[in-house]
Amino acid sequence: MPGSKSKTLSSLFRSATKLSRQWKSATTPLTSTQDIAPKQYVSSIKSTSSSSSSRVNDSGESPTLLSREISSILCGDLASYLSDSEESCNGSYLENVLDVPWLSNVEKCNTSLRRKEIARERKEKWTFKSTQISRFHQLVKQCACKLGTDTTIKVFGKLGRETGLKEYNALIRLCIEKARETNDEEASLKQLSKAYQLLKSMKEQGFQVEKESYGPILMYFIDFGMVQEFDFYCELIIDRNADSLARLAYYEMLLWTKVEDEDKIEELLYYLSLYDGADKSVFQDFHNDEHVAENYLLALCERDRVKDFVRLLRTVDITKISSTDCVTSIFKFLGKLQLESFAKKFLQELVTRDIGAEDTSNFIYDYTTSIPNLAVEDIILEFKKLYAELENWLGILNKLLQLPSESVVEDIILEFKKLYAELELRPISSQYQKLIMYCCELFKVHAALDMVDQMFEAGLTLPLETFNSILEACDKSREYNLVHRIYSMILRHDIKPNSETFRIMINMTVRTKDFEGAYGMLKDLEKFNVIPTTNMYNAIMAGYFREKDTHAALKVLKQMEDANMKPDSQTFSYLISNCTSGDNISKFLDEMKDSGVQRTKHVYMALINGYAASGQYEKAKQVIDDRGVPVKGFNEIRSVLVSALASHGQMSDALKIYEEMKEAQCMLEPKAIICLIEKLQDEGDLHRLLHLLEQLNGLDHWVDASYRVITYCIRRDQFRSIVDLLKKLVDVYKYDEVAKEVLFDEVFCQIAEKDPINLQLGLDLLQAIKEEIGLLPSRQSLDFLLSTCVNAKDLQACYLIWKEYKIAGLPYNILSYVRMYQVLLALGDYKSAANILNKIPRDDVHVCSVVQACQAAYGTSASAKGKKKKKKIGKDVRCEKWSS
Repeated sequence: MPGSKSKTLSSLFRSATKLSRQWKSATTPLTSTQDIAPKQYVSSIKSTSSSSSSRVNDSGESPTLLSREISSILCGDLASYLSDSEESCNGSYLENVLDVPWLSNVEKCNTSLRRKEIARERKEKWTFKSTQISRFHQLVKQCACKLGTDTTIKVFGKLGRETGLKEYNALIRLCIEKARETNDEEASLKQLSKAYQLLKSMKEQGFQVEKESYGPILMYFIDFGMVQEFDFYCELIIDRNADSLARLAYYEMLLWTKVEDEDKIEELLYYLSLYDGADKSVFQDFHNDEHVAENYLLALCERDRVKDFVRLLRTVDITKISSTDCVTSIFKFLGKLQLESFAKKFLQELVTRDIGAEDTSNFIYDYTTSIPNLAVEDIILEFKKLYAELENWLGILNKLLQLPSESVVEDIILEFKKLYAELELRPISSQYQKLIMYCCELFKVHAALDMVDQMFEAGLTLPLETFNSILEACDKSREYNLVHRIYSMILRHDIKPNSETFRIMINMTVRTKDFEGAYGMLKDLEKFNVIPTTNMYNAIMAGYFREKDTHAALKVLKQMEDANMKPDSQTFSYLISNCTSGDNISKFLDEMKDSGVQRTKHVYMALINGYAASGQYEKAKQVIDDRGVPVKGFNEIRSVLVSALASHGQMSDALKIYEEMKEAQCMLEPKAIICLIEKLQDEGDLHRLLHLLEQLNGLDHWVDASYRVITYCIRRDQFRSIVDLLKKLVDVYKYDEVAKEVLFDEVFCQIAEKDPINLQLGLDLLQAIKEEIGLLPSRQSLDFLLSTCVNAKDLQACYLIWKEYKIAGLPYNILSYVRMYQVLLALGDYKSAANILNKIPRDDVHVCSVVQACQAAYGTSASAKGKKKKKKIGKDVRCEKWSS
């Protein structure tokens, strides 16, 4: 926003005063006894009540005629379709816009499927929320955009609709939105003038001006640091509206923190602590209001003013804060700042005032879940006492050392339990559920299940929806083995699962390849009075197909028939996708048709995979030309075609379709892009691979594809591209030291396994990691480089790598000495090998066996150089203590 927006509003005020006189004569609304729903407004375009039809305004325009004019504006050219004669007919009015079909020429066949598609496309073109307020805001916004705010107010009066708070608030929001969107000073001043007049009109009509009305205006001035304008508008808001004073304190503190006026902030806090003095702000008469402090606190929380927040917090009586939302914000900020002493003090004060277990639980939850990420060392120090008492719970101390820095779910749970214990409160069921759902969102399913165990031990119950959420999180995080623990809980605690519970459990059981257990669950359905579903059988069928057991998968189809389970589109998708001949595909298509199952997006994808697997690539390409292919999933289907063709060696066709999609500005699905990158490893060029990599938006897919491109670069000795990609991945793993270490270990592992060997690539990469990326190599990365030295038979590089351990701050240990001993023997430096051997402890049988294996593989100085040298050394490298 240009700085000129901070001009004084004297010119604006003059124009506002001028407009005010015009406004009063134009905004005298006709009284309506009740609010009319937005749907009635739209329908009034078509027909009006007898009372309103007889009403004529000052200009001689009837509401009916005005309705037609408005509809003409809102509907665009729709009104032009009506002839003059049609308009003159009493029974013919403008066609309601909601009655106009958005899609024409609907095919008579597949009526049910087409009806669903029409509904989806309607939602894409126009979305109405189910609430009256949302519909009304949409109507007001349309009117204001088409007619202008002044005319809109007049229109509501002519329609017999009294302008109320909802209308005013919607129009004010629209004015501020337009002021924010424009860079034209005059245009923005005009919108602010309209907002001012709307506020003034509200007050003149006796409305109480609340934060919903003035909030957007004040936030505009705050965002652009317009101090004089802020004061100017506040004077209007405060006039005969003393109730707004405390809330305006919130906006005032936001303003001074935004413009960084430290003197003003100090002044406000000082007078608040003294409850006297002459404040120079527009709020000089309210600094002794008890609600001011809580609004200052809210503002300071939002601006992260830690020092001022703590200072003010020391003077606040938490029990006198009227707003629960304010108390919630305070506890969240306390957690963010880790002000445990304040949190405990306030919780104890609230408990003494008997605020209720529910609210206390919520505040504890707000505090514990807001504690930010900490380094592992800091977490251990801070919660040392707690870990000592509860180290058996979740094995937290051991797990914490292995967790990446962003994972603090266990710490949140521990802090939660600690506060409850200190306050002598018993956690309630709803709070446990919150923590369990929090764990599920982060896929910490083991912690979630431990919380479930604690709930049952405490005699609490768990809703089935929460249980299903845990199952879904286990499924998504691939913790399939936990299904047995969960099913055991269901049986022990008499939980009544539903069909969805069993579907997920059967799918997870199949994922563990326990088909017998999956069938056992199907048999248990009768015990719980749950009716089996097609999806349960589909899960088992899919599992057999993954195991390439086609015979068992087809038996599932027979079992479905015996159980009177009709196959659905997903069933046929599995069957068709795993066909190896065109005849079988045709057979299943006929069965689909006979069963009345419609072709869905997944069926078309299965057809592509089935035809490609059976070598009928032309038929696979023809699938996307089928008239029934859904428009919404067309790109996904084409992406599957690209993947299928690439996977079966038809790279030229796959790339051709990809280029066509790119020209049409259609996005290829991430899985298809990764498939292309994988299949282009041998015959592709680096430029194309990097271009494909740029097309990926999802972080997980991009990381996966980046590893594949790095593998390609290692094979092709593309040093610079490797470094560039590593830099990007390091940015992704900025706070995850373990992931960064694994990343470099994987790269050096591939260099060690590369054929032909390129040791120089590894050495150059080592220097780039230290100098360009600013990191030190891990022990395992250096171990891989030592192995590369053996394969390259480069003794000098071996000594260079050996020195890097010290440079990286990695002390030599038994494994380091054993590995170096192996390398020196392999490279023929027996004297140095003997020196290293003397540093290896000889009391570990496993180490002894490794050393003996190295000697057997690479020989010794005695066998290579003769017996005299052996006597000179005094002992053969094959020391007696190593042979047993």
